[in-house]
Formats: sequence, structure tokens, C-alpha cells
Amino acid sequence: TPVRIFSDLMIYSSVFLKAYLIYSSSVAAGAQSGIEECKYQFAWDRWNCPERALQLSTHRSLRSANRETAFVHAISSAGVMYTLTRNCSLGGFDNCGCDDTRNGQQGGTGWQWGGCSDNVGFGEAISKQFVDALETGQDARAAMNLHNNEAGRKAVKGTMQKTCKCHGVSGSCTTQTCWLQLPDFRVVGNYLKEKYHRALKVDLLRGAGNSAASRGAIAESFSSISRKELVHLEDSPDYCLENRTLGLSGTEGRECLKKGKSLNKWEKRSCKRLCGECGLAMEERKAELVSSCNCKFHWCCAVKCEQCRKGVTKYFCVKNGGQREKNESAGSRRKNLRLRKKH
Repeated sequence: TPVRIFSDLMIYSSVFLKAYLIYSSSVAAGAQSGIEECKYQFAWDRWNCPERALQLSTHRSLRSANRETAFVHAISSAGVMYTLTRNCSLGGFDNCGCDDTRNGQQGGTGWQWGGCSDNVGFGEAISKQFVDALETGQDARAAMNLHNNEAGRKAVKGTMQKTCKCHGVSGSCTTQTCWLQLPDFRVVGNYLKEKYHRALKVDLLRGAGNSAASRGAIAESFSSISRKELVHLEDSPDYCLENRTLGLSGTEGRECLKKGKSLNKWEKRSCKRLCGECGLAMEERKAELVSSCNCKFHWCCAVKCEQCRKGVTKYFCVKNGGQREKNESAGSRRKNLRLRKKH
């Protein structure tokens, strides 16, 4: 009856509202950690995870369906699942605890499952309810986003680390008890960055829409691709160039890295990637870094520090001087030609 249906809906709504109130702060924190990891992973790339690219409210909010969009969905989904799982292990939820479903089972030669594994099953289920619910479409882009959401969750599960404790007489390790723990989230970010570089492009017929036949073709296209892989529908634009329509600022004015013992190969090549390969010159600028130093505790109760100054060198991508002079010269010639025509 209508009364019974209304009653059921009210019960469902109250349950959903309660779940929303319990988990929403963890979901928000997880999404934020995904954004921060995206910015870290792409800090020295031409596309550097700009704010405009980070909205996930619906599949229409992201204008493109390229590999960068794929990464945003995957890392956001991973961040939400990771945070829910971690908070579960920390005792943040009454209805969640260790994953002990395999405890006592033989895992391999000389070890068995035991201890307190992080409950990724819980994190996966709740994150799927929240993140995938944002996707309301049924077209190819919706299928792409849902696929990449799942790839993000698979990344968390795939990077779990086995931790073991030895058992035996006098400290010997005749047997081991092992459990699974979340890695540092940076490990998940690095894993997905590699998947980003190998993302697969799905070619669909133009005009594929929401008809039953189209949805069937879309589902078939995605079903043949592993859920661990990132997928995209479109090629990426040229991120060297400014494109206001797409909200791209280009690489002119970007800082790059050139020297430093702690830099990895990707960071060391950033000036070539952001400047040279984009037709820009690299400009060296001197700056002074001021920081507190030689701090001393004085009784009672203050800490006094000196101000230390250190000269640093930074590098930025600027328009090539020769190219600029060439453009200005061409502009002058066009202006002189117009003047001669008037006379």
C-alpha cells in the first residue's frame, strides 16, 4: 500500500541519513587526501592537477574524458576508501573492526593468517556507496568514470602490505602469523601514476547515447578491460598552451627544477619538459630565503631565534627572447606596410 511504501522509504531515508552523518567526514577527508596526492604526483608535469579538474559531483562537471580525468577519479576514489579503512582500524566506527575472516588459515609455507588486518572490505563497500552515487549518467563517460573509480579501489587493495610476527622457542621463527596493513598513501599514488602512463583509450562510435543498444555496446566495450587499469575516451589537449575555454593556463611562468641531490629523474627533467619542449626558455632567478635558525630556550619560558638568510636559485619558464624579438619584428613590418599603403 502507499502507506507501507512511504513508511519503508522513511526507514530507508533515516538509515541512509544516519550512515551519511557517520561516514561523511571520513569521505570528505579521503577526497581531500586524493586531491593533495594528485597535486603531488603532477607537481612537475605540464598538467599539474588544477582546481578546476577536481570536481566530481557529476560526470558532466569534468569537461574532458581524457587520462587526466581518469586519474582524478581513481585517486579520489582511492583516497575515500583508504581513509574509511584507516579510520575503521583506529576504532572510529562502532560497526567496524579488524578483518579476521582468514585468521587461522594457512597462508603459505611457514606462516598463517592472524592478527588484525585492516578491513578494506568495509572501506571498499562504503566508499562505493558514496563515490559511485555521484555518477548519475548511463552513457560512455559515466561508464568511464565508474570504471576508474573501481580502479582506484583496486589500487588500495593491490598495494596492501603483509606484516608478520615470528613465533618459536628462544626467539626462533619457526612459524609466522601475518596480516595485511594499508601502506602509506603515497604508495597508492605512485601505483596509480604508473597506471596513468599506461591508461587505455576506449574507442566508441560517435553518438553513443542512452538507448538500450548503446548502453549494451558501452558495457561490452568496458567489460573486456581489467578493472585495475585506467581508461579514457579522449586524447589529452596540448598542456603547453594556454586555453581559456578548457581552463588551461599553459606552462609559461611555471617553476621547474634543475639541480638538487634529492631530485629524482622526473623532477630533474622538469625544465626540459615544461620549458624546452613547450618552446619556452628557462630563466634563472635569484631569491633570498629567510628562515628561523640558531634557536635557544631562555628561562622562563621563551624560545628566541635568529633570522638566517640564504640565497637560492629558482628556474622559471618564459617566452623565448629570440622568438619574442622575431614576433615583435614581424609586427613592426606589418605596421610599416599598413602605413605605406595609407600614403
